[in-house]
Amino acid sequence: MTAKECILGRRSIRKFKSDPVSHDLLSQIVETASYAPSWKHTQITRYIAIEGELKERIAKEGTSLYPGNAPIISAAPFLIAVTVIKNRSGFERDGSFSTPRGDGWQMYDAGVASQTLCLAAYEQGLGSVILGLFDQASIEAMLQLPEDRELVALIPVGYPDEAPAAPRRKPVEDLLSYQS
Repeated sequence: MTAKECILGRRSIRKFKSDPVSHDLLSQIVETASYAPSWKHTQITRYIAIEGELKERIAKEGTSLYPGNAPIISAAPFLIAVTVIKNRSGFERDGSFSTPRGDGWQMYDAGVASQTLCLAAYEQGLGSVILGLFDQASIEAMLQLPEDRELVALIPVGYPDEAPAAPRRKPVEDLLSYQS
């Protein structure tokens, strides 16, 4: 599969088969995702693979912000919590910001890492969807995240039980401009 085929073929999957996903396969996917670029190679993204009772608890108690995410989380064999180590991306060693974006750069790093993880999963025959609506504080407490970490996204992962068509895309003329 070429990079273009992977990018064009990957879809947001919200329905999953009940087939289990091996820990080994998930480790391979995270190893591939570890090559995502990051601010000054800080590699702040950390993944937590959640399954079983804790995954079900998150589906029930951590989705009141958008209850439609509960069945998606429940159906997936794994829920990946994408977390970041705070106060590194966009910062200098002395604690000052390197960019006017302040600590906002960590979201960029987490986004690049999340997309890389989803593409790596797709290459291995798995589906995924990046969820941004969830009860952050509640789920951080359930995961017992340390103070220096922040939950950024949730990614249900499993074998797809749907094959959605690609949504319409804007034409290049709307997306790209040139200046000289």
